[in-house]
Amino acid sequence: MLSSPLLPSPVEQLPTITQQAPRLLIAFPFDESYTFECKARGNPEPEYHWTKNGFRFDPRQDPRLIMEDDAGSFTIPSGKNITQYGGRYRCYASNRLGTAVSEETQFIVSNSPKFPKEKIDPIVVEDGQSVVLECNPPSGIPPRTIYWMTIGLKQIEQNQRVSTGLDGNLYFSNTLEEDSREDYCCFASFPSIPTIVQKTPMVLCAFVSKHAVFLQYSTFQVNAIPLSLFKDNSTVQRKPSLMAPSGVQTQVRLVKGEDLQLECMAEGFPTPVVTWTKSGENLPNHSSIENFRKRLVIPKINKDNEGIYVCKAENSAGETTHEFHVTVEEPPHWLVKPESQLKSSGSDVHLQCSAAGNPQPEITWMMNGHLLKDAPEFGGHAVYQCQASNRHGTLLVNVNVMVLDLGPLILTEDRKKYEAVVGTTVLLHCKVFSSPPSVTTWAKGDTVDSVAGENFYIQEDGSLKIHNVQKEDAGEYTCFSINSQGNATILASLDIKGKNSYRRTSPSAVTTLLSCKNVLSGVPDAPEHLELYEPDNRRVKLKWVPGDDHNSTTTEFIVEYEESRWEPGRWRELQRVSGNQTWAQLDLNGHLDYQFRVSALSAIGRGPPSRPTERYKTPATAPDSSPSNIKSEGNLPHEMIIHWEPLLPVEHNGPGLEYKVSYRQQGVEEDWQEHMVKRHSLVVKNTPPYVPYDVKVQAANDLGWAPEPKVYTVYSGEDLPDMAPSDVAVTVLNSSRIHVSWTPVPVNHVWGLLGGYKVSVHTPELLHSKETMVISGNLSYTTVQGLIPFSEYSLMVGAFNGRGMGPSSHPVTFKTPEGVPEKISILKATNAQKDAITLVWSPPLKAHGVLTGYLLQYQMVNDTADFESLHNVTIRGPDSTQWVLKDLETVTRYRFYVSACTRVGCGPPVSEESQTTPTGLAVKSESSDPWFIGSMCAAVALTLVVLIACFVRRNIGGKYSGEPHGDTGHPDLLYSSISHESLISDNEKKPLKASLCSLKLDSEENSCGVSMTDSEDEDDRFGEDGSFIGEYAGHKRPGSTEANGAALVTA
Repeated sequence: MLSSPLLPSPVEQLPTITQQAPRLLIAFPFDESYTFECKARGNPEPEYHWTKNGFRFDPRQDPRLIMEDDAGSFTIPSGKNITQYGGRYRCYASNRLGTAVSEETQFIVSNSPKFPKEKIDPIVVEDGQSVVLECNPPSGIPPRTIYWMTIGLKQIEQNQRVSTGLDGNLYFSNTLEEDSREDYCCFASFPSIPTIVQKTPMVLCAFVSKHAVFLQYSTFQVNAIPLSLFKDNSTVQRKPSLMAPSGVQTQVRLVKGEDLQLECMAEGFPTPVVTWTKSGENLPNHSSIENFRKRLVIPKINKDNEGIYVCKAENSAGETTHEFHVTVEEPPHWLVKPESQLKSSGSDVHLQCSAAGNPQPEITWMMNGHLLKDAPEFGGHAVYQCQASNRHGTLLVNVNVMVLDLGPLILTEDRKKYEAVVGTTVLLHCKVFSSPPSVTTWAKGDTVDSVAGENFYIQEDGSLKIHNVQKEDAGEYTCFSINSQGNATILASLDIKGKNSYRRTSPSAVTTLLSCKNVLSGVPDAPEHLELYEPDNRRVKLKWVPGDDHNSTTTEFIVEYEESRWEPGRWRELQRVSGNQTWAQLDLNGHLDYQFRVSALSAIGRGPPSRPTERYKTPATAPDSSPSNIKSEGNLPHEMIIHWEPLLPVEHNGPGLEYKVSYRQQGVEEDWQEHMVKRHSLVVKNTPPYVPYDVKVQAANDLGWAPEPKVYTVYSGEDLPDMAPSDVAVTVLNSSRIHVSWTPVPVNHVWGLLGGYKVSVHTPELLHSKETMVISGNLSYTTVQGLIPFSEYSLMVGAFNGRGMGPSSHPVTFKTPEGVPEKISILKATNAQKDAITLVWSPPLKAHGVLTGYLLQYQMVNDTADFESLHNVTIRGPDSTQWVLKDLETVTRYRFYVSACTRVGCGPPVSEESQTTPTGLAVKSESSDPWFIGSMCAAVALTLVVLIACFVRRNIGGKYSGEPHGDTGHPDLLYSSISHESLISDNEKKPLKASLCSLKLDSEENSCGVSMTDSEDEDDRFGEDGSFIGEYAGHKRPGSTEANGAALVTA
């Protein structure tokens, strides 16, 4: 919205709206209130009134509405009955000079969305047939999300066969017996409200056709249905057809910036697969395929995304297609906004209003809010409204036309004093308001002659700018302004100081009058007084006056342009000129409305841009050039897609841009085949696979043709190679490496640009495990590494191009020779004695040949961690898994290495360290000592006898008391629960006398004597079976010898 010219406060002004309500206002339930703003300025102060749906509406008459003081705004409080306030609102601000109009505000009050209460009959379908469960969700405040779930809120599993459409329905491409259930529920979620509503559950019965249909559910009954009602084709293949959308094509219109969502829900058996293409070109890079490939999504669609999109559903029984003709439309946007004007009596007023959009907007004019049937006629001061509308929106702009006859009114204070330093720039202000515009001049001293010289310049607002001031420029100046209604003057004085001048203000203080501009450097000021001259159709000259360079020499001037047809408001660089040049010749494109601005560049940086020039329109002409970078691609063997980089919009030079595409097969056709297209691609059908074509593309518009274009060579679409490489030979180099060679596929059998060859190697027993090597280009040999020794392989070679892989050669079988084994799996040193250690190991997982035995190596490790020389022991036989090393040094640490060997050699070793024992001692496993085993067996037997006796005595009614204790807790300690905390507490205070075996049989001397305190300390020594073996093995008895570390047994 354009405001009126800002007039001095004493002058009457037309009303100008400064704040207004948004175009769309939605009543959300959690909002406390809804405010419709309307504020305006003017002189006299404006008064306000409103319309609702085109009729007068007075908020003051409704006691529920809250009016704002000194403005036209009002507020609707949230409540139960706000539905009545829904509609289209518009504010009018008026004074005696005219009326300004706000843009229209749509206030949407949505009712709470609900599904209707309904009874839904069970849906019975034969197994294998398609079905649609309809949701028909209610409308509400977007966004809306649909979910299909069970009564228990478990989501219905969706896949390529079963999925939800954009309409909310649940589509089954074909049904299975397990699809039968009685609680298919559709939920609609409205997160902005927030609300979730549920539809009545639906019942689906899917039956195998060979059985009679009879089923009893908890909430419904389906009686027997004659088999004749079903076609016995549940297992018969069925060609795809579309459940949605219907017909063969759909017209889709979207607004630029919206998300395009196209969907094809296909039925058939087997389940159809959906693919998406765009006629004549590739799908946009930012597109995505969703919903199990059934939905094509293109976010923020634009004009380039227009075209025909095709979905194809296919299975082994056939295919079907559907076309979407997508048109991108656009709400109105301004090309030329009319500007508010201040005019004097008798002046001409020209108001221009132009807008673009798709469909083309309709322009209507209003004066003071009242519709004008024809173009506006000037009738004195008023507010004119230009409105541009199409089905996607409306723009409105207020244009204030003020008629005023006023003598010059100087807004700058009189007798203002200025100071400047020699060599700088100074500005003497004299801002003037007048109607008609006044002529302002400046005089110096007592003369009436206007100041003259290259360093003096009078600005548009009347102020005087003096460049490079000198001592002689000091003095008194007079600003004189005059028009037909009168004149006015003010005085100003200028004092000039030398660069190093001082002014003593007191004996102890000196004030230095130095300009910051002489101390600091900065970016240049914006150039001024831009002027277009010598116009010549699409050529014009631009000149300007440089701004202050702030002590940093200007190196370049940058000329930018903005055009209102294609990119209004966006500035782009046009050219650069030297810093000592203050003009530029501009070569422009046709059919554009330009404006220009200039900025200066120095070593410090780039300065701000100047104010833009007036608009300069260039006439329409034929295009200057044709498209470049012509290429081809083929998604199918017998078609060729020619595409090119289109001309930029500013290069169209006129309306009606089209391209003439000419092509012919090289060496076969002499005449050109020609097509006119508006897009930047063309699909040529029925072409031989991968043959060269001459192609040229020439641009044209309503004014004529571009110059003759360049001819490019492109190729038609590729087909798969139809021949495999021959003479495939394998040379085994070693146990893991081979050399492969072959005779290449002839060029005339590649049917495309050869990408290279793929060598596939696999073992016969693992056909699914295949390694593939890609060799780019036309090579006929390669080396394959990393094979497993002593293995049998099969190898094939095939050629590929951009279309895909051709047939593979016949398999060549070969064997890799024997190699060295992998590492052994485990190595342990055990049963260390004074002069011997036993080594135990497991064989390697992969021998890579015939295992012949093992190599054992060992060496001493001294106190400084240095190693002595190695000793080797060759162990014959593949079944050997242990070895006793004898004649070792006593109490000496050794490192052992064991590696497996084949006939080729030995593999990598595995190491282990161990130490021999002192003289007369040996480290043995407790489990291997017969005396120890016997002792443990006796202890277990004794324990079992005592426990059995205790249980027998208890079962015949005996009571067993523990020794005196502070708090027994439970009379029967055998079944009492003793917490970990209580055990700790008792141990800290005194020995715990009660125990699992403190029960008295006949006398106290017969008690077990094993305390809970001992058990707690040795709990980790129980055997894996829960027995007391560990307890008895480690329990300290009176008179026994305590041993630390490993148990030492006398040899």
